[in-house]
Amino acid sequence: MLLVRRSAVRFGGVARWGLRCLCSGDAAGRYQDTVLLPRTDFPMRVNGPNLLEREIQIQQKCGFDQLYTWQREKKAKKEYCLHDGPPYANGDPHVGHALNKILKDIRNRFEVLRGRQVHYVPGWDCHGLPIELKVTYNECSAREFAERAISRQRAAFQRWGVMANWENCYYTFDGKYEVAQLKVFQEMHNKGLIYQDYKPVFWSPSSRTALAEAELEYNPEHVSRALYITFPLLTLPAKLAAKAESWGHVSALIWTTQPWTIPANQAVCYMPKVQYSVVKRADNAQLLLVASERINSLASMLKTNLESLATFAGSDLEGGVCQHPTIPAKQVPLLPANHVTMTKGTGLVHTAPAHGMEDYGVATLFNLPVECIVDEEGRFTELAGPELQKKSVMTEGNATVISMLQAVGAIVKEEDCVHSYPYDWRTKQPVVIRASKQWFINTASLKDKAKDALQKVRVIPESARSSLLAMLDRRTYWCISRQRSWGVPIPVFYHKETGEPLLNKHSVTHIAKVFSEKGSDSWWTEPVETFLTPEVLQKSKAGAVSDYVRGEDVLDIWFDSGASWAAVLPESDPRADSYVEGKDQVGGWFQSSLLTSVAVRNKAPYKALVVHGFAVSEKGEKMSKSVGNVIDPDVVINGGKDLSVSPPYGADVLRWWVAESNVFSEVQIGPNTLNAAKDSINKLRNTLRFLLGNLQGFDPRSQAVDPKQMHYVDQYMLHVLREFSMKVTDAYSEFDNGRVIRLLQSFITRDLSNFYFSIIKDRLYCDPENSLGRRSCQTVLEEILDGVSRSIAPVLPHLAEEVYLHAPGHDEGDTLFRSGWIKTSSVWRRPGLEEAVEGACAIRDSFLSSIPGRNAAEYELIIVIEPGLFFELIESLQEEPTSTCSQLTELMMASRTTLTSSLPRDLPSDAITSTGSFLINLEGGMIREESSYSVAAMPTSLSRCPRCRQYTSDEPDCLCPRCQTMLENAK
Repeated sequence: MLLVRRSAVRFGGVARWGLRCLCSGDAAGRYQDTVLLPRTDFPMRVNGPNLLEREIQIQQKCGFDQLYTWQREKKAKKEYCLHDGPPYANGDPHVGHALNKILKDIRNRFEVLRGRQVHYVPGWDCHGLPIELKVTYNECSAREFAERAISRQRAAFQRWGVMANWENCYYTFDGKYEVAQLKVFQEMHNKGLIYQDYKPVFWSPSSRTALAEAELEYNPEHVSRALYITFPLLTLPAKLAAKAESWGHVSALIWTTQPWTIPANQAVCYMPKVQYSVVKRADNAQLLLVASERINSLASMLKTNLESLATFAGSDLEGGVCQHPTIPAKQVPLLPANHVTMTKGTGLVHTAPAHGMEDYGVATLFNLPVECIVDEEGRFTELAGPELQKKSVMTEGNATVISMLQAVGAIVKEEDCVHSYPYDWRTKQPVVIRASKQWFINTASLKDKAKDALQKVRVIPESARSSLLAMLDRRTYWCISRQRSWGVPIPVFYHKETGEPLLNKHSVTHIAKVFSEKGSDSWWTEPVETFLTPEVLQKSKAGAVSDYVRGEDVLDIWFDSGASWAAVLPESDPRADSYVEGKDQVGGWFQSSLLTSVAVRNKAPYKALVVHGFAVSEKGEKMSKSVGNVIDPDVVINGGKDLSVSPPYGADVLRWWVAESNVFSEVQIGPNTLNAAKDSINKLRNTLRFLLGNLQGFDPRSQAVDPKQMHYVDQYMLHVLREFSMKVTDAYSEFDNGRVIRLLQSFITRDLSNFYFSIIKDRLYCDPENSLGRRSCQTVLEEILDGVSRSIAPVLPHLAEEVYLHAPGHDEGDTLFRSGWIKTSSVWRRPGLEEAVEGACAIRDSFLSSIPGRNAAEYELIIVIEPGLFFELIESLQEEPTSTCSQLTELMMASRTTLTSSLPRDLPSDAITSTGSFLINLEGGMIREESSYSVAAMPTSLSRCPRCRQYTSDEPDCLCPRCQTMLENAK
């Protein structure tokens, strides 16, 4: 009478319920109304519009929108704070949002279930270029555009089931937020960490603003015109003068992928501790100065032999002077520098301080001019000369410089170079490095403190820590000024004549007060007198208000969002338990938050960092509208125009996809992934439906059986459930939702469908309704239903609450999320219980292996175990020597079982024997005993009972003793 396919090995392999597989023929039909079949109105599947309607009904009925407020008002011993990194308010919700927000929500819901008070305030990044670019093409203000985007995104996040403080979100354009941000700015300025300087920064000609490292994307397929260029030596280094008498004209050979920077050259750099050589070309006798270890590569590139005339230490080049190749009147020195590398080029580096970060460092050390020859649009200025003025440095200007170098014979080799190059992350256009007057944070002085703070932070996965540290190492300063209008203004005024900035605690405090009342837009609309009041001027020891003009730069949006800890986190302890964002934030929000927090209060704003990957197509490709592989979460939930191609999956499928994926690498999504998620949920529904169906009419509050009175296999399942719940709890705590899913699938397939369900069905359907054996089983099924529902609730809140609405044992109006985590008891683990059941299972496995493909119920067994501990354990499952209804027979799934200490001599000829051994391990390994056993399986001599379908009847078509007794008692 297998209602559940025992051979099912896939997740939730529960067969359809039907009387056909229970009883057949006239004899069976007489008893069908006496069998306690599962009954429930919980649907096996919910698809299409019904699914969407059901999810929304559950959200409303179970108070999804009130859960956050409820748990904040409930008393709790511990708080869990997950600080939300603000997405840009510049477009529709996308699948990357879904990955991030659902991942956070899974953790938050888990924390609520286990009784913690969750602090989770969603936020939006509302300033900066991303929004300005959108507004350019839309007839609305930046604020209006951002508010519309926020409204759409918030509605989507709520539809996904995300629990949050939706009534009090944070926005970086909110006056209170801006005031908190300015306080951070003021603190850092007071400590001397914020300063104004003229130095090279990444500059986007397409956006006409400075950019920080985090605002760059590197294009690995960028093509530059690379040149090998000669700088003739005019003055030989003093240490080489004697050797050089016979050389003649020698030129330093440099390599560059940015020829447009040559007019700004101020020096040629070498590595002091490396060997250099003067080499002679075999094809034209030209003499070149290069690093010795680059000779072979250069000879191969030039396709000629290079004869070494002299070799010497790099330090011997001190004092050398070269002729600038395009400016006849200009001479440039040979200078030592540690940034020179030997991996590419010639070992000599062209140095243009206004257009290179390391170059600027050399200029600072040796007092070289820093002359920027490029304007805000990326065109040459008049400083570059009339031949180059107003030409774009990335196109025609670059070509003109190459022509000028060709005209003077300075080019030794010219070739295309495919390499990684920085692009503006928004306009997708290449950037340049140009010197300009900007505001900076001195990150070099914060680096060591930030590293120390990071050592106290848990990073998941741990491999991301090295990336964080590497980013900190590379960042010697942080340019925080932007030449935009939509953002928080840098609160500075400049003296009209001297250009001296007016910026101090008095001025910033007053400006913050104005912003709190009127918003930061007032910076552009209010008169200067509003900010520079007589009192502020007096305290600042400044002149008349008419002497000053307001600054026009705004703060970098990474400073905006990086100060969120100060504006959003609880005042009692402004340090979040977790920050959870994509890997792009390693150089973005994670770092800006760390630097600002360490600067102000000398500690990290987070205790743990969780770094997840990006959502990609099923082929592992980046999603792109032009390629047509973009997955819209709205279409995933509600379906597309053609429902046969894009059916509605609902929010829980989207959530399952997030949970099941390895989020610490790239996360693939597509039709196959979504269909697999849907199938997995349907299989889970089927298992939950089986549990609910068999709990019809059972009330655990009054009918539950004490564990000590339960069948051993029932007690054992409580022990297995406890082990499962502890592993699930650990996995959620580690942000390892994929392990939660694997644990759940294994538990349902191996422990329930393939083991427990196949054993207990006879007891469930055919024992008396109120019998101890049946109630024992139902008690365990109710615990399993409750444990499985709660274990999956953080991932599938809609399904979990739907199950809870159908589950027995609670009052109308109760919801799962307001009733706690999985409840287990330490008394569920009894010494010897685990060994008894698992020992019996080992015997059963030997038996089943000996009759492959045949029905175990058609056999009776003789189990032989030598006297000892193992015999005593198995004997606890069957008190009589032979039984058709013992717990041991139930576990064996056989017709009849005999337990003995010696094998009978008169075994029938058709008996199938098998042997095995079982290791008993009790009291933490203090008791270890390996015992052998034998099993003899014989076709049963008993007949099939027409009611229970077990081979336990003495005569054909007659009821077995158990069923006969039950029917007689029911009369």
